[in-house]
Amino acid sequence: MSDHYGGFDKQTHKIMSKPITRETDLPMSEELIVDYLSRHPDFFERHAGLLTRLRIPHDRGSQTVSLVERQVHALRDKNERLELQLQEFVAVAQENDVLFDKIHRLACRLIRSHGAAQFFSALETSLREDFGVTHWVMLCLRSDIPELSRLVTRHLRLVVANAPELKPFETFFSAPKPRCGQIRDTQRDYLFGNDAAEIGSAALVALGADASYGLLAIGSNDVQRFQSSMSTEFLTRIGNLVSEAVGSL
Repeated sequence: MSDHYGGFDKQTHKIMSKPITRETDLPMSEELIVDYLSRHPDFFERHAGLLTRLRIPHDRGSQTVSLVERQVHALRDKNERLELQLQEFVAVAQENDVLFDKIHRLACRLIRSHGAAQFFSALETSLREDFGVTHWVMLCLRSDIPELSRLVTRHLRLVVANAPELKPFETFFSAPKPRCGQIRDTQRDYLFGNDAAEIGSAALVALGADASYGLLAIGSNDVQRFQSSMSTEFLTRIGNLVSEAVGSL
């Protein structure tokens, strides 16, 4: 008898005729599975019963749950995270509303003021009552306002532009944008004098275009009150309002 069957030997025929079982199937990579499910999003709609039969580890314990249950847990966790984010957004919005109201009251006080004395009184009242500021000083470079010279207090200092005592502020005047956080000892001592040791953080706000009118310095006992990473939008608005008022004196 011939050892060949239609061109195949017995060994080849034996191998080719062997039924293919699950164990002999080629393994399918996870990437292929992910790709297939991504291209066929209706797979579980066509095989709805499979969802309840699939069991996967629960991320909060050793027990297993169905895919549907796992998805419910995932959606619940996502909802909780979104809820926290929403609460944070609402809190920030409420804080911004409060700040807008304070800036609005400052603007109204400055508009109602006439002359240097009323302007300075309005600024002091707003900073103290609305913003809770006790440590502050305005360095004014306008020497052409005689009335201001009679108002010099610990909150107001008249300085001639390019005066030697302004040297520690050269960097600030070269790029007059609001600065927040820690300031140098020489700056703190010059600005706040006897109160310098109490200042934990400070904000410097330019007055006038290119700080031509000077600067407004606000200090706090709290080291975290003014930080270099904080937004300076509201400080800029305050600086603009005070600058317009100084410019109209």
